[in-house]
Amino acid sequence: MVSIYDVPTNELIEEAAKELQKMPELRAPEWADYVKTGVHRQRLPLRRDWWYVRAAAVIRSVYKLGPIGVSKLRKRYGGRKNRGVAPDKTYKSSGNILRKILQQLELVEFVKQAEKGVHKGRIITPKGKSFLDKIAAKVYTPQAKAKKVQAKKEQEVPKKAVEEKKQAEKEDKNKVSIDKQDSPKPEAKKEQPEKPKKQKVKKESKKPEK
Repeated sequence: MVSIYDVPTNELIEEAAKELQKMPELRAPEWADYVKTGVHRQRLPLRRDWWYVRAAAVIRSVYKLGPIGVSKLRKRYGGRKNRGVAPDKTYKSSGNILRKILQQLELVEFVKQAEKGVHKGRIITPKGKSFLDKIAAKVYTPQAKAKKVQAKKEQEVPKKAVEEKKQAEKEDKNKVSIDKQDSPKPEAKKEQPEKPKKQKVKKESKKPEK
């Protein structure tokens, strides 16, 4: 059976956003047209349907990471803020937006509150899981799977290069340390007898004869 792990993330979220727009319970609030998604953003979202795209992304995050709360989602959707001459700083995303989206998803019974051990937050419901799996089956194609595999390989290539570089540096350090151990120690310089110091002879000054 096809799941969300078998299709590209962007295609799954885009298709889920289109389906969420058909639900009246997930209507975007009036202030969604002129609000930023966090203090780290400089401008408003460019897309008119950004509320539904964010809602689709939140469902997927709850599916993968649940139980998860607003605090962890704020970190997940946060980012770095350009502070001019000061160093960049990481800020959390807007908690109000995520809280409202989770409340709307609870109305349509896609997520619910639960506790697992010390963790508590929202988890995906069977209805929400079925919703995402159906969209994944709709999006799934052999070409889509090939794209995902290719993207995964491209992500692994830099990691392998970094690991190989670290391994090479480690081998170079070991080689240098071995060479230092094997290299012969310089012989101590033989002490040479001190040369006798020349005594300075004072020249007698000749006085002019009267």
